[in-house]
Order: sequence, then C-alpha cells, then structure tokens
Amino acid sequence: MSESQPPISRDNESSLINFRNLLVFLIPSLVGIGMFLIPITYGDTINVGMGILADWLMDLFDSTLPAITVAVFWISLLITLYVKAKRPSWVTQGAMSEIFDIEAGWLLMRVLGTVLATMTLIGFGPQFIISDVTGGVMLDDLMPVLFAFFLFAAFFLPFLVDYGFMELIGNLVRKPFRFIFNLPGRSAIDATASWFGSGTVGVLITMQQYENGFYSRRESAVIATNFSVVSIAFSLVVINLVELNHMFLQYYSTVVVSGLIAAVVIPRIPPLSRKPDTYYERAGRQLTEDITYSNNFIKDSFLKAMDRASKAPGPGQLLKKSLNNVADIFFSVLPLVFAIGILALIFAENTPLFTWLSYPMIPVLQLLQIPEAHAAAPAALIGFADMFIPAIMITGVESELTRFVIAALSVSQLIFMSEVGALIIKSKIPLNFWELVVIFLLRTIITLPIIAAMAHWLYF
Repeated sequence: MSESQPPISRDNESSLINFRNLLVFLIPSLVGIGMFLIPITYGDTINVGMGILADWLMDLFDSTLPAITVAVFWISLLITLYVKAKRPSWVTQGAMSEIFDIEAGWLLMRVLGTVLATMTLIGFGPQFIISDVTGGVMLDDLMPVLFAFFLFAAFFLPFLVDYGFMELIGNLVRKPFRFIFNLPGRSAIDATASWFGSGTVGVLITMQQYENGFYSRRESAVIATNFSVVSIAFSLVVINLVELNHMFLQYYSTVVVSGLIAAVVIPRIPPLSRKPDTYYERAGRQLTEDITYSNNFIKDSFLKAMDRASKAPGPGQLLKKSLNNVADIFFSVLPLVFAIGILALIFAENTPLFTWLSYPMIPVLQLLQIPEAHAAAPAALIGFADMFIPAIMITGVESELTRFVIAALSVSQLIFMSEVGALIIKSKIPLNFWELVVIFLLRTIITLPIIAAMAHWLYF
C-alpha cells in the first residue's frame, strides 16, 4: 500500500480484523509487554519479567557463568578460524556468514576478547589485565548479567516487536514523537524497554528495527544514543552505591528531565543531524505510520497492528529468528563487548588519561558551584569507559550534592564503552567510535548544567 492511497475499504478491514489475527496480536504482545515493560516489585527490587528470569538464571549457575562465557568465546573463535581457513558452504550467506565470516579487524577483537577473558578466568597474566577492577569487573560482574539478559531478550524480543504492538503504540504516539524528537512513534517502546528493563535491550531493539527497515539511519543513530537509557534497577544500584538511596525519586526525575532535554537537542546538531534518512538496503523502508488505514485515529492504529499480526512469523520462523539472535549475541557481540570494555577499563584504571582529560572540567564544576570539584572532575568523564566507575570514584567525596550530581550525570551520559558503546559499534547502526566520543561529550555538556541546576534549586 503506498502512502498516497486512501483508507482501506470495509472488505479489507474485515479481512484484517478476524479472530486469528486478534489472537496472534494479543497473545505474543502480552507476553512481550510482561517480559519487557511492566515493572514488578520482586523481593527488595523493582524489575521486569525478563530481569527476574535473568536473575534466576544467574542464581542457578552462580559462579559458573564466567566459565560458561569463556567457553562460548572459544566456540565462537574456533568456528570463526575454521570458517576463515576452510570456507565451508554453509557460511556463504545469511546469519552464519555475518557471525563467523568477519573482517580482520573484528577477528582481532574476537581473539583479544577470548584470550583476555581466559587469562582473567584462570588468573594468569599481568595484574592490570586480571585485577578485580579490570578483567574481574568485565568477566565476573558484567558478563554474567549480559549473558543472562541477552539470552532471554533474544528469545522474547520478537514477541514485543513482530506481532503488532509496536505498530499500535507507534501510531498512537506518532505525532508527539515526530513533533518533539523527529522520530517514529514506535521508538517510544525502545525508551520504555530501557527504563524498565535494560539499556542494552533498548540498543538490541534499535538494532533489529533498523535492520528490518523500521528505522532510518538517522533514526537508529538518534534512538541508540538518546533513548537506550539505563534501567530503573541499575539506577537504584548507582544511587545506593553513592549512599543517597533516600533521594532516589529526586535522582531519577533529574535523570529523566536531563535525558529528555538532551534527546531534543542532540539529534538536531552534528554528528546526528548529518545522518541521512535512508534505510538499510537489505530491508528497505517498512514503516507504515504515515499510511492511512482509517480516518479514525484509534481504529487506524488497531488496523495497523492487525495488518502486522497477519504477516507475523509462525512458531518455526519465530524459533529460527530467536536462535539466530542468540547466536549473533553470544558468538559475535559478547566477545567484542569484553574486548572493548576491558581495554577501556585498563586505560581508566592504569593510566592518567582520564585525569588529564578531566582538567578542563574543574573550572566548569567550580562555575556550577559543585563542591570538591578537583575530586569530581575525573568522575565526570570516566563514565565513557564504564558507567559504574564514576559512582565508585566519588564514594569518598563528602558532599552529598557532588555525589548526587556525578551519579545523575553518569547515567545521563548514556554512552559507555564497556557495554552500550561496544554494542553500537558492532551493530549496523551507522555510528563509529569517534562519533560516540562526540555524542558522549555533547550529552555531558548539555546534561551537567541541568543536573546541577536541579540539585541546587530543588534538592540541596
């Protein structure tokens, strides 16, 4: 259906609205909503269904998950080396080719991630690689979380995006999202899944929506760098780490306000403003928000959901897609995340690089009347390596206001190479390392004054 066509006829409406399409829409979508979008009080924490399953898996395997992760890395590397040496016919095209038939640079990173993870696991090698604040953070703290989250996300994500829910919500919120952010309404799902679930899940949704033709190059770059925020659960960890858990509501409202303002401003300036509104060639443009199914706004949204449900994958296709997702994440993404993350942490912990880079931040923090500016300055930029480090660095700072500002800034900066940044670089989203550096700095410049102002005027 082209965008110039009139609303569909009653006969076509009846062909879309039937019991089969309604069930195909409702059942998977409700599963997806329950897994990703509904916050649940579970024990002493707030989580979503997928997060609860991930926690269960981590508790089940406990200390063995790092070893399992390293085994997965070796499987990935050995298959990749075999493919490079023998060129078997089963990797000439498709998902297996993209995972294992990779360029030399990605192969080097896969080797590096596998070797460094193995050294960390067995405790062999230089201390700056295997210490608790470098390799230990990546292998023992981050990898089990990503392993568990990505396993369930890969299986449940199609329920959220492939059965009509994205079309329904996307059309309902299309106008405000276009007006405020110049983005399709379905990107609201990315933001919600990130806030309640995980920022990495938000990136994963964006990756798949771009590769399936629902986001343009510009839209995918904007959403990945502005809406894949950290979850409420992660934010609770950060605010507890800086011993301000009694101010969580103030803290998280500050993160939301500063993040929304950044999401309005940053897409309108380079490098994001220069990204073309063209689509991934293999998929073409699949977005239907501008197509009219009915003159009634609510009915139009429902019909678009029904149309998507009528074309949704069956059980066999769903299983194949989920397994491809799991293979891509475990064999391709995780080794790269480990390699980039450990390198970032090594630089952060063992070189004065971030301290040198932070010198210009001292007068900025002083201008914003942030106490203990010299101690806070390195923490204001080191979040580019990993989002936990700023909170760890300022635990010894006496000023509650300073701890509040740095904790909120570290979450609002959003781009960190130990996880989100590495995912974006590995994906087909058109962003490179240096563009991520610029976006990180822009987010810092924009959000820091907002956070400082809210802290001074409203809370302290």
